[in-house]
Amino acid sequence: MPIFGTDGVRGLANGPLTADLALSLAQATAVVLGQGRTAEARRAAGKRLSAVVARDPRVSGEFLSAAVEAGLASSGVDVFDAGVLPTPAAAFLIADMDADFGVMVSASHNPAPDNGIKIFARGGVKLPDVVEERIESAMSGPKLLPTGGAIGRIRRFADAEDRYVVHLLGSLPHRLDGLHVVLDCAHGAASGVSPETFKDAGARVTVIGADPDGININDGVGSTHLDVLSQAVLEHGADVGIAHDGDADRCLAVDATGKIVDGDQIMAILAVSMKSRGRLKDDTLVATVMSNLGLHRAMSAHGIRVETTAVGDRYVLERMNEGGFSLGGEQSGHVIMSDYATTGDGVLTGLHLVAEMARTGKTLAELASIMTVYPQVLVNVRGVDRTRAGSDDVVQDAVARASAELGLSGRVLLRPSGTEEMVRVMVEAGSEDDARRHADALADVVRERLAL
Repeated sequence: MPIFGTDGVRGLANGPLTADLALSLAQATAVVLGQGRTAEARRAAGKRLSAVVARDPRVSGEFLSAAVEAGLASSGVDVFDAGVLPTPAAAFLIADMDADFGVMVSASHNPAPDNGIKIFARGGVKLPDVVEERIESAMSGPKLLPTGGAIGRIRRFADAEDRYVVHLLGSLPHRLDGLHVVLDCAHGAASGVSPETFKDAGARVTVIGADPDGININDGVGSTHLDVLSQAVLEHGADVGIAHDGDADRCLAVDATGKIVDGDQIMAILAVSMKSRGRLKDDTLVATVMSNLGLHRAMSAHGIRVETTAVGDRYVLERMNEGGFSLGGEQSGHVIMSDYATTGDGVLTGLHLVAEMARTGKTLAELASIMTVYPQVLVNVRGVDRTRAGSDDVVQDAVARASAELGLSGRVLLRPSGTEEMVRVMVEAGSEDDARRHADALADVVRERLAL
């Protein structure tokens, strides 16, 4: 099995993800990313290769980041140890420091026993599949292993957080003065930086989920447990709640009534705002096939085109980079603002969302009302041949009939899993009952026709 998944290497720490693997992966990364014209030019100019390393606060991050840094330094790479910071902060700092690459040790929204290793290339961009394959192949090949003064140094990156905060504040179109924000940091990587930045931007801040102890990350808090944030917003009479996940590359929100505002609604608000300010490149938003039909309707009403990609922020990023687009993301809260970030940034997204409230004087509920959220039902049909989902005539006929019946008031999507023998059936409709009825009927057809 390949060690790289859809978002780096991830698994149970001290299970498949060991210190030995982390060290070997770092050494292989130095071999592969230390090649090329830019790296050779730096060496020719007497400059050493460098990398930024950061982590989230889960306990296994300490030994895994130490192993990564050892692997890099033993390969002649100078390491800037940024400590506990969000994934998007690491990506930003790679570019800001003109480092050759960087590594983030985090398992994002996964529970504390898991961990992961994400590798970013020069400029803080994610690696394409072909480069990940080269790194994996290099793990079984020769290492660099310089000696003497050519060995890399490991230095504490003392002003890493300050650089990131200054960058975030510099991106804001409007201060947040007068707004009361509840921040749920998921006991994760944003526990220090997010409250600091919102306060510096002028908001009154109430903080929950910001006491990481190494084992409580994502435990009943954060973007996967929004009921806690909703309760806190109501208890404190706040204007808005912002939730991050463990590595803070996501942002979901709660309005003053405790109602959830998801990634699609956040993108709709930001897209309309950016267009009005001339900041939305080609008046285009990039979203995935799972984004709500209501997002497409709302964008059309505001003269904004929606480009659709496969599910996954890496595919959104690819399309944004190809077209030079300035905004994209997922319903899950991965929102990418390419003028300021190379990846999803939950703190950046939250700041800009609240800034739009301050700029317009509107509540979050008023801003979110530009988009009608259509009821969406998702059924995972397991134990089926996912490869035939797009070719079985009976399945396709059932999809066509459901689509015809829903007409313009709904949408049907069949999506084979990329890793399991499973097909996801998603139906949107004008009512929850209609969406459920069509989804269950289609799931029955898929189950019968594609059974293994």
